[in-house]
Amino acid sequence: MSEAEKARMAALQAALAAEHAAVYGYGVVGGRIGADRRSAARSAYEAHRARRDALARAVRDLKGEPVAASAAYALPFPVADPEAAVRLAAELEDRVAGVYSDLVRAAEGELRGTAAEALREAAVRAVRWRGEGVAFPGLAERAGTASAAPTA
Repeated sequence: MSEAEKARMAALQAALAAEHAAVYGYGVVGGRIGADRRSAARSAYEAHRARRDALARAVRDLKGEPVAASAAYALPFPVADPEAAVRLAAELEDRVAGVYSDLVRAAEGELRGTAAEALREAAVRAVRWRGEGVAFPGLAERAGTASAAPTA
């Protein structure tokens, strides 16, 4: 396997791991989110499940073994109410955007386009949850402030 193929596989596996974590995180969000945003949480959950499944197929197509989901994930902060659930949803999207920016750099062709689309979707969802955007979604070091795009 060439260095480029190794980098692509590592980026694919990182994106898959992030999607596993996002699916888990949206399970928490769904349990705490207010009724007015429950539909948005369900939609994001389904989008991340679909991306997770597509990434697992992509890894297998490249003769790799998809990284497995963890049984549980540490949350970045307690999620006890709807406001915290909204903050968690925005954080999940920021983290997913970060790994997709790495996949965009490592991939080419159709996979690169798919990764760019996933990055865009995560950035849009983050804006919807947070109510504001960042200058460079997925690139925390260029976002302007540390609080605008938390890192994993």
